[in-house]
Amino acid sequence: MFKVLVSDPISDLGIQQLMDAADVQVDKKTGLSEDELTAIIGEYDGLLVRSQTRVTERIMSAGTKLKVVGRAGVGVDNIDLEAATKRGIVVINAPDGNTITTAEHTFAMMIALARHIPQAYAKTVNGVWDRKSFLGVELRNKTLGVMGMGRIGSEVAKRAKAFGMNIMAFDPFLTEERADKLGVELASVDSIIRSADFITVHTPLTPETRHMIARPQFEVMKRGMRIVNCARGGIIDERALVEAIDEGIVAGAAFDVFEHEPPESDHPFLSHPKVIVTPHLGASTIEAQENVAIDVSEQVLHILRNEPFKNAVNFPLVAASVMNKLQPYFSLGEKLGSVAAQITAHAVKEIHVDYAGELAEVDTQALTRYIVKGVLERHLGSEVNIVNSMHLAKSRDLHVVVSQTPKTKDFANLVTVTLKTQNGQERIVAGTLLLGYGERIVRLDKFPVDVAPEGHLILISHNDKPGIIGRVGTLLGENDVNIASMQVGRKVIGGEAIMCLTVDKDVPKEVLVKLTGLPELNTAQQIVLS
Repeated sequence: MFKVLVSDPISDLGIQQLMDAADVQVDKKTGLSEDELTAIIGEYDGLLVRSQTRVTERIMSAGTKLKVVGRAGVGVDNIDLEAATKRGIVVINAPDGNTITTAEHTFAMMIALARHIPQAYAKTVNGVWDRKSFLGVELRNKTLGVMGMGRIGSEVAKRAKAFGMNIMAFDPFLTEERADKLGVELASVDSIIRSADFITVHTPLTPETRHMIARPQFEVMKRGMRIVNCARGGIIDERALVEAIDEGIVAGAAFDVFEHEPPESDHPFLSHPKVIVTPHLGASTIEAQENVAIDVSEQVLHILRNEPFKNAVNFPLVAASVMNKLQPYFSLGEKLGSVAAQITAHAVKEIHVDYAGELAEVDTQALTRYIVKGVLERHLGSEVNIVNSMHLAKSRDLHVVVSQTPKTKDFANLVTVTLKTQNGQERIVAGTLLLGYGERIVRLDKFPVDVAPEGHLILISHNDKPGIIGRVGTLLGENDVNIASMQVGRKVIGGEAIMCLTVDKDVPKEVLVKLTGLPELNTAQQIVLS
């Protein structure tokens, strides 16, 4: 008999399948302190929580029988994933349970924004019959820009089509083929910014998406456009948005999320007559709360019965002998994926990974997960992890192809990552571990190099002409950018070449623009690795 503890308020309907299972005993004990939970957790095989219970290392150390921790929701910030992984405890969540709910809330906000519903309601209930102040707009025939076409963004697009809207969609992994399937126009961020009547964002918050819509974007928008954010606070620059509304560029905004939650009482959104706000209600429906509990309960049951399961957010079990061979390559693989993604400009349709040498003799599925995580993380941020990376790739029609070659000419082991884009472009990054030197990138596209994948790098493509290295060094020096190391790769004298520089700090965009203006220099890209 398995014992499962439910330590946060979860409806009986959500955990019904656990309670009905003949081989499971379910105990509901909510509001426990860490001490109280630590004292009893040793009796249980499974723990089911929402966001209230903090599942700490101390609790898991006491959970000597614990096999699984289930989070009835998406976020797992309240669970110590590292401690769970060390103890072989599987942590699962429910990433799909709130998809429809959040999509519907987004659409509710869009309609409320178009028709001034909260403002009109407030006046009416206060005894003011005012029809003239609330002239709205139809959604039909309007252009909706959807930034982020994952689960939620795709559902929003479906609903918008039913309302007769024209959909422009951006996602770094959205190909023409998938856009056609969804019935949307594949577009760039810039074209959406300039053309859309409504914009809704559905991306994770990453360094790349933070303030992706800010003052420069508002300055080129269609006057009278409207904007909705039910994703993450910080994607849109809140102060710049208020300025754009006051200047008449943006007709109104609807936000379910804030950069800091709850917002300060003097936050300008809270008093602005053209801004609608809700307190992060995207996932707050009866159905969503029940669905996430149902999803997690099902997976908990599979894990307890040693059956196949999904939605784990920590690392799956790998044989110790295989782990010993793969583990030294995990960090390298993730960095190779990250570098490949950062130097690829177009939507990726295939990730090809080739293992050469001794790595070809073992099951490399675990390492592939790290590589795919590195590729996806640039755009998906913390949404992607080493367990769900393959699932997220599949959900975006991103094919992962793995090949193995027993022999390699120059290295004991070689990992090569090739990203193939929808327009036929290929970007190649290969790396290995060198005894005494650690992680090295040994190939960038067709050029051999020897680069440590760490910190801030500048990748420059140029024509192999005298003086270019000196001009690059001079320009960087004039802009207070210190070069730590330099690698130059070429195939033939006087032909195409690349230069890879390791620098001490982040390089401003304007400096990269200046570099591309140098004679014989073609492109300059910054690569950032942790």
